[in-house]
Amino acid sequence: MHVHGLAYSADGKQLLIPSHHGIAVYSDGQWSKMAGPEHDYMGFSATRTAFYSSGHPAAGSNLVNPFGLIKSIDAGKTWRQLGLEGESDFHTLATSYETHAIYVLNYRPNTRMPQPGLYVTQTDGMTWTQAVATGLKTKVNALAVHPSNASIVAAGTADGLYLSHDAGNHFELLVADTQVLAQWFDLDGEHLWVSSYANSPVLSRLSLKDGGANEKITLPMLNEDAVAFIAQNPTRHEELAIATFKRSAYVTQDSGATWTQIADGGATRGK
Repeated sequence: MHVHGLAYSADGKQLLIPSHHGIAVYSDGQWSKMAGPEHDYMGFSATRTAFYSSGHPAAGSNLVNPFGLIKSIDAGKTWRQLGLEGESDFHTLATSYETHAIYVLNYRPNTRMPQPGLYVTQTDGMTWTQAVATGLKTKVNALAVHPSNASIVAAGTADGLYLSHDAGNHFELLVADTQVLAQWFDLDGEHLWVSSYANSPVLSRLSLKDGGANEKITLPMLNEDAVAFIAQNPTRHEELAIATFKRSAYVTQDSGATWTQIADGGATRGK
């Protein structure tokens, strides 16, 4: 099992892991395969009412490669193309859970994005606005968007965590001197979960309020690995899942106090 994202279903009953060959589902301690095409999903992200993704079509599907931007409103059974098919494959894509704003990193010009950079759409990809992104100086590893305020976006980079309150036009440094690999806006809208690496993997929960307290979360033993993706159950916020670069996955029911391993190096674990 490869890991190209991590998300919960809107009802909180399924943890979804998109991969090279469709979407793996973890539910009630057991693994299964999501109904629907076995596409190679990249940049997979969920909102309350839809999945968004990029990537490459399954063999024999007769769809144009790469996808550009696609959307599903039936839990991944069917997908609708939203443009840029045959042009762009967005590996770094993030959505706002309630507002459906979509941010992407674009690495080469296409018919809707005249130059590389950070772009945002609130029209399901019909129109895109390029963000100025002043303040970002190093490689962006990950994006995350506030669940209810589409103008607030976080960028994890090689030298820290940056936050913008104006749709990515200006970024300010929030966490310095560490390589940030992934981040997730808590669905309470008041915290950021941050995966970083400085000699060892770190997971922290950062308050967005003034004087933001930074709570370090105890991770399971990762053995020269680090957290690549973070997701939160929308119906039980104390349940979170993490997936690592070496394709292991863990779930916590108590906001990170304890973890249960559900995949080890790509091999699934369950009941």
